[in-house]
Amino acid sequence: MSTKRIALITGATSGIGEATARLLAANQFNLILCGRRQDRLATLATDLSKQADVTTLSFDVRNEPEVSQSIASLPAKWKNIDALINNAGNAHGLDPIQTGSIEDWDAMMDINVKGLLYVTKAVLPSMVSRNQGHIINIGSIAGKEIYGNGNVYCASKFAVDALTKGMRIDLNPHNIKVTGIHPGLVETEFSIVRFKGDADRAANVYKGLEPLRGEDIADLILFTLTRPAHVVVADLVVLPTAQASATVVRRN
Repeated sequence: MSTKRIALITGATSGIGEATARLLAANQFNLILCGRRQDRLATLATDLSKQADVTTLSFDVRNEPEVSQSIASLPAKWKNIDALINNAGNAHGLDPIQTGSIEDWDAMMDINVKGLLYVTKAVLPSMVSRNQGHIINIGSIAGKEIYGNGNVYCASKFAVDALTKGMRIDLNPHNIKVTGIHPGLVETEFSIVRFKGDADRAANVYKGLEPLRGEDIADLILFTLTRPAHVVVADLVVLPTAQASATVVRRN
Protein backbone atom coordinates (compact mmCIF):
# COMPACT_ATOMS: atom_id res chain seq x y z
CA MET A 1 0.00 0.00 0.00
CA SER A 2 1.28 3.48 -0.87
CA THR A 3 1.97 6.34 1.52
CA LYS A 4 -1.08 8.25 0.33
CA ARG A 5 -3.41 9.58 3.01
CA ILE A 6 -6.41 7.41 3.90
CA ALA A 7 -9.92 8.88 3.82
CA LEU A 8 -13.04 7.13 5.12
CA ILE A 9 -16.26 8.37 3.50
CA THR A 10 -19.73 7.47 4.75
CA GLY A 11 -22.66 7.58 2.33
CA ALA A 12 -20.19 6.98 -0.49
CA THR A 13 -22.58 5.36 -2.96
CA SER A 14 -24.26 8.48 -4.33
CA GLY A 15 -24.37 12.28 -4.33
CA ILE A 16 -21.77 14.18 -2.34
CA GLY A 17 -20.15 10.99 -1.05
CA GLU A 18 -19.61 9.49 -4.49
CA ALA A 19 -18.37 12.78 -5.93
CA THR A 20 -15.94 13.12 -3.03
CA ALA A 21 -14.66 9.58 -3.50
CA ARG A 22 -13.98 10.22 -7.18
CA LEU A 23 -12.19 13.51 -6.53
CA LEU A 24 -10.06 12.23 -3.66
CA ALA A 25 -9.04 9.13 -5.62
CA ALA A 26 -7.74 11.45 -8.33
CA ASN A 27 -5.84 13.54 -5.76
CA GLN A 28 -3.54 11.21 -3.84
CA PHE A 29 -5.95 9.65 -1.34
CA ASN A 30 -6.63 5.99 -0.67
CA LEU A 31 -10.24 5.30 0.22
CA ILE A 32 -12.43 3.39 2.64
CA LEU A 33 -15.88 3.61 1.04
CA CYS A 34 -18.85 3.02 3.34
CA GLY A 35 -22.52 2.57 2.56
CA ARG A 36 -25.46 0.20 2.75
CA ARG A 37 -25.71 -0.66 -0.97
CA GLN A 38 -23.04 -3.30 -1.50
CA ASP A 39 -23.54 -3.47 -5.26
CA ARG A 40 -22.86 0.24 -5.66
CA LEU A 41 -19.88 0.07 -3.32
CA ALA A 42 -18.38 -2.75 -5.36
CA THR A 43 -18.92 -0.92 -8.66
CA LEU A 44 -17.43 2.31 -7.36
CA ALA A 45 -14.46 0.53 -5.80
CA THR A 46 -13.68 -1.24 -9.06
CA ASP A 47 -13.91 2.03 -10.95
CA LEU A 48 -11.64 3.95 -8.58
CA SER A 49 -9.10 1.18 -8.07
CA LYS A 50 -7.36 2.38 -11.22
CA GLN A 51 -6.36 5.56 -9.35
CA ALA A 52 -6.13 4.56 -5.69
CA ASP A 53 -6.14 1.71 -3.22
CA VAL A 54 -9.78 1.19 -2.25
CA THR A 55 -11.57 -0.96 0.28
CA THR A 56 -15.25 -1.02 1.22
CA LEU A 57 -17.33 -1.46 4.36
CA SER A 58 -21.06 -2.11 4.16
CA PHE A 59 -22.95 -1.11 7.29
CA ASP A 60 -25.90 0.96 8.50
CA VAL A 61 -24.64 3.95 10.50
CA ARG A 62 -27.70 3.61 12.78
CA ASN A 63 -26.45 0.26 14.07
CA GLU A 64 -23.65 0.95 16.57
CA PRO A 65 -22.42 -2.66 16.94
CA GLU A 66 -22.34 -2.98 13.16
CA VAL A 67 -20.42 0.29 12.81
CA SER A 68 -17.82 -0.53 15.46
CA GLN A 69 -17.35 -4.12 14.28
CA SER A 70 -16.97 -3.08 10.64
CA ILE A 71 -14.37 -0.42 11.34
CA ALA A 72 -12.53 -2.68 13.81
CA SER A 73 -12.34 -5.34 11.07
CA LEU A 74 -10.13 -3.16 8.87
CA PRO A 75 -6.71 -4.73 8.20
CA ALA A 76 -3.73 -3.04 9.85
CA LYS A 77 -2.76 -1.17 6.68
CA TRP A 78 -6.15 0.62 6.72
CA LYS A 79 -6.46 1.44 10.42
CA ASN A 80 -4.58 4.76 10.46
CA ILE A 81 -7.36 6.85 8.94
CA ASP A 82 -6.23 10.40 8.18
CA ALA A 83 -9.55 11.93 7.15
CA LEU A 84 -13.11 11.05 8.14
CA ILE A 85 -15.87 12.52 5.99
CA ASN A 86 -19.15 12.11 7.87
CA ASN A 87 -21.41 12.47 4.86
CA ALA A 88 -24.19 9.92 5.47
CA GLY A 89 -27.44 11.74 6.18
CA ASN A 90 -31.08 11.92 5.24
CA ALA A 91 -34.32 13.87 5.36
CA HIS A 92 -37.69 12.14 5.66
CA GLY A 93 -40.91 14.01 5.12
CA LEU A 94 -41.73 17.70 5.19
CA ASP A 95 -44.56 17.88 7.68
CA PRO A 96 -45.50 20.30 10.46
CA ILE A 97 -44.59 19.03 13.90
CA GLN A 98 -48.18 18.14 14.80
CA THR A 99 -48.56 15.67 11.93
CA GLY A 100 -44.98 14.45 11.62
CA SER A 101 -44.18 10.76 11.50
CA ILE A 102 -42.31 9.30 14.47
CA GLU A 103 -40.72 6.82 12.07
CA ASP A 104 -39.39 9.73 10.01
CA TRP A 105 -38.15 11.50 13.15
CA ASP A 106 -36.29 8.41 14.30
CA ALA A 107 -34.67 7.92 10.89
CA MET A 108 -33.36 11.50 10.81
CA MET A 109 -32.06 11.56 14.38
CA ASP A 110 -30.58 8.06 14.14
CA ILE A 111 -28.72 8.64 10.87
CA ASN A 112 -27.85 12.34 11.01
CA VAL A 113 -26.84 12.52 14.67
CA LYS A 114 -26.30 9.11 16.23
CA GLY A 115 -24.78 7.64 13.07
CA LEU A 116 -22.27 10.47 12.87
CA LEU A 117 -21.37 9.88 16.52
CA TYR A 118 -21.00 6.11 16.12
CA VAL A 119 -18.64 6.39 13.15
CA THR A 120 -16.60 9.15 14.75
CA LYS A 121 -16.27 7.18 17.99
CA ALA A 122 -14.93 4.18 16.06
CA VAL A 123 -12.40 6.18 14.03
CA LEU A 124 -11.07 8.54 16.72
CA PRO A 125 -8.81 6.26 18.81
CA SER A 126 -6.21 5.99 16.04
CA MET A 127 -6.31 9.74 15.36
CA VAL A 128 -5.94 10.55 19.06
CA SER A 129 -3.07 8.10 19.54
CA ARG A 130 -1.20 9.62 16.57
CA ASN A 131 -2.09 13.24 17.37
CA GLN A 132 -3.25 13.84 13.81
CA GLY A 133 -6.33 13.60 11.68
CA HIS A 134 -9.14 15.58 10.10
CA ILE A 135 -12.88 15.16 10.58
CA ILE A 136 -15.28 16.78 8.12
CA ASN A 137 -18.96 16.78 9.07
CA ILE A 138 -21.44 17.50 6.29
CA GLY A 139 -24.20 19.61 7.80
CA SER A 140 -26.74 21.81 6.05
CA ILE A 141 -28.04 25.36 5.83
CA ALA A 142 -30.88 23.75 7.84
CA GLY A 143 -28.40 23.54 10.71
CA LYS A 144 -28.03 27.30 10.65
CA GLU A 145 -31.59 28.48 9.92
CA ILE A 146 -35.02 26.97 10.64
CA TYR A 147 -37.64 26.76 7.90
CA GLY A 148 -41.29 25.82 8.03
CA ASN A 149 -42.00 22.08 8.29
CA GLY A 150 -38.27 21.43 8.69
CA ASN A 151 -38.53 20.97 12.48
CA VAL A 152 -36.82 17.61 13.19
CA TYR A 153 -34.55 17.67 10.13
CA CYS A 154 -33.37 21.15 11.16
CA ALA A 155 -32.92 19.94 14.74
CA SER A 156 -30.73 17.08 13.54
CA LYS A 157 -28.55 19.42 11.50
CA PHE A 158 -28.32 21.97 14.32
CA ALA A 159 -27.04 19.01 16.35
CA VAL A 160 -24.41 18.29 13.69
CA ASP A 161 -23.28 21.92 13.89
CA ALA A 162 -23.07 21.76 17.69
CA LEU A 163 -21.22 18.44 17.64
CA THR A 164 -18.75 19.82 15.10
CA LYS A 165 -17.97 22.76 17.37
CA GLY A 166 -17.74 20.51 20.42
CA MET A 167 -15.41 18.09 18.63
CA ARG A 168 -13.14 20.95 17.62
CA ILE A 169 -12.76 21.99 21.26
CA ASP A 170 -12.34 18.49 22.68
CA LEU A 171 -9.89 17.36 20.00
CA ASN A 172 -7.81 20.53 19.99
CA PRO A 173 -5.24 19.06 22.44
CA HIS A 174 -4.77 16.15 20.02
CA ASN A 175 -4.00 18.27 16.94
CA ILE A 176 -7.09 16.97 15.12
CA LYS A 177 -8.74 19.32 12.65
CA VAL A 178 -12.54 19.51 12.59
CA THR A 179 -14.49 21.13 9.75
CA GLY A 180 -18.21 21.71 9.24
CA ILE A 181 -19.51 22.15 5.69
CA HIS A 182 -23.12 23.32 5.43
CA PRO A 183 -24.60 23.28 1.92
CA GLY A 184 -27.80 24.82 0.69
CA LEU A 185 -29.69 23.26 -2.21
CA VAL A 186 -27.68 20.37 -3.66
CA GLU A 187 -29.30 18.20 -6.32
CA THR A 188 -28.68 14.60 -5.19
CA GLU A 189 -30.99 11.77 -4.10
CA PHE A 190 -31.83 13.90 -1.02
CA SER A 191 -35.26 15.05 -2.17
CA ILE A 192 -36.19 11.67 -3.65
CA VAL A 193 -35.65 10.17 -0.19
CA ARG A 194 -37.42 13.03 1.59
CA PHE A 195 -40.51 12.64 -0.59
CA LYS A 196 -40.58 8.81 -0.49
CA GLY A 197 -39.63 8.33 -4.13
CA ASP A 198 -41.97 11.00 -5.56
CA ALA A 199 -39.72 12.14 -8.43
CA ASP A 200 -42.02 14.97 -9.56
CA ARG A 201 -42.18 16.52 -6.10
CA ALA A 202 -38.41 16.12 -5.72
CA ALA A 203 -37.77 17.81 -9.07
CA ASN A 204 -39.83 20.84 -8.00
CA VAL A 205 -37.31 21.56 -5.21
CA TYR A 206 -34.74 22.51 -7.85
CA LYS A 207 -37.09 23.87 -10.50
CA GLY A 208 -36.15 27.23 -11.98
CA LEU A 209 -32.65 27.46 -10.54
CA GLU A 210 -29.21 25.90 -10.89
CA PRO A 211 -28.57 24.04 -7.64
CA LEU A 212 -25.24 22.92 -6.28
CA ARG A 213 -23.97 19.53 -7.38
CA GLY A 214 -22.19 16.86 -5.39
CA GLU A 215 -19.01 17.82 -7.24
CA ASP A 216 -19.20 21.36 -5.84
CA ILE A 217 -19.14 20.07 -2.28
CA ALA A 218 -16.41 17.57 -3.14
CA ASP A 219 -14.25 20.49 -4.33
CA LEU A 220 -14.63 22.14 -0.93
CA ILE A 221 -13.85 18.91 0.90
CA LEU A 222 -10.64 18.51 -1.08
CA PHE A 223 -9.76 22.16 -0.42
CA THR A 224 -10.16 21.78 3.34
CA LEU A 225 -8.12 18.55 3.35
CA THR A 226 -5.22 20.11 1.48
CA ARG A 227 -4.63 23.23 3.57
CA PRO A 228 -1.27 23.51 5.35
CA ALA A 229 -0.89 21.78 8.72
CA HIS A 230 -1.39 25.03 10.62
CA VAL A 231 -4.66 25.93 8.84
CA VAL A 232 -8.15 24.56 9.50
CA VAL A 233 -11.25 25.67 7.64
CA ALA A 234 -13.56 25.50 10.63
CA ASP A 235 -17.02 26.38 9.33
CA LEU A 236 -18.21 26.79 5.78
CA VAL A 237 -21.69 27.62 4.42
CA VAL A 238 -22.10 27.20 0.66
CA LEU A 239 -25.18 28.09 -1.39
CA PRO A 240 -26.06 28.15 -5.06
CA THR A 241 -25.98 31.70 -6.40
CA ALA A 242 -29.78 31.65 -6.67
CA GLN A 243 -30.17 30.98 -2.95
CA ALA A 244 -29.73 33.69 -0.30
CA SER A 245 -30.89 31.79 2.79
CA ALA A 246 -32.76 28.66 3.80
CA THR A 247 -36.01 30.24 2.58
CA VAL A 248 -35.01 32.90 0.01
CA VAL A 249 -34.48 31.40 -3.45
CA ARG A 250 -34.64 33.13 -6.83
CA ARG A 251 -36.36 31.00 -9.46
CA ASN A 252 -36.70 31.73 -13.15
